[in-house]
Amino acid sequence: MNWLEALFIGFIQGISEFLPISSTAHLLIFEKVFSINIGENDLTFEIFLHFASLLAVLFYFRYELLKILQDFIAYLFKKNKRTKANFRFGLLMILSTLVTLIVGKGIEEGLGEGIRSTATVGASLIITGLFLILMEHGVHLGKRDVEQMTWKDGILIGFGQALAVIPGISRSGSTLVAALWCGLERDTAIKYSFLLSIPVIGGLTFLKIPEISSSFLQAHDIVPLILAFISSFIFAIVGIKWLISMVQQTKLSLFAIYCIGLGVMTWTFL
Repeated sequence: MNWLEALFIGFIQGISEFLPISSTAHLLIFEKVFSINIGENDLTFEIFLHFASLLAVLFYFRYELLKILQDFIAYLFKKNKRTKANFRFGLLMILSTLVTLIVGKGIEEGLGEGIRSTATVGASLIITGLFLILMEHGVHLGKRDVEQMTWKDGILIGFGQALAVIPGISRSGSTLVAALWCGLERDTAIKYSFLLSIPVIGGLTFLKIPEISSSFLQAHDIVPLILAFISSFIFAIVGIKWLISMVQQTKLSLFAIYCIGLGVMTWTFL
């Protein structure tokens, strides 16, 4: 992998991580079409780039995260009623994450090696496009905010996120659909979807630290890795801003058309 390929792979990962178009699917398609070999540990490389996206969402939502953390600790030790909403928000994120891990593991074991096949990717992209159309034209926007979220919301959104273990199913798209289906208002759904990515991506990165720090670094040139990481970080921030704008303007049909078109092409030609 040369520096130009590294920049482009970082761009693909970063821009598609938080847009509802599935970053994993795009990486797999890119590697297949251009026959780029990023080493034997492809999954470790993806998680390495996911870590850059994690830093991007931490940076973008740093003030909201700090407020949630402060309120969570304050209610935990002082039972301050003003901080109860963010305390419950934190608990629901933990619940959603647990559901994601349990259901996601079951999906991975059920699909086996076929989970990363181009046939699966193509079909899943089409499903993602249909989800986006449903979200824009079939789901009525709710009015419930953070204070009105329930444990049922946490379970359903966690289940939606678990579907994203399938390459082609967008994590942001599936969690947004689930959150809006639960009747949450748009801003609450967006906030929950983005922040819910933190424990999942962070957990996967933590588990892969030994591989990233040893054999992985030895198998790759450091300069392309750094370029891919920086590119992924920058374009992840661009993707976050873009998705928030598109959801607020109700223009997700554009992403739906893109996903369905790419899915059909992947299924037909790859």
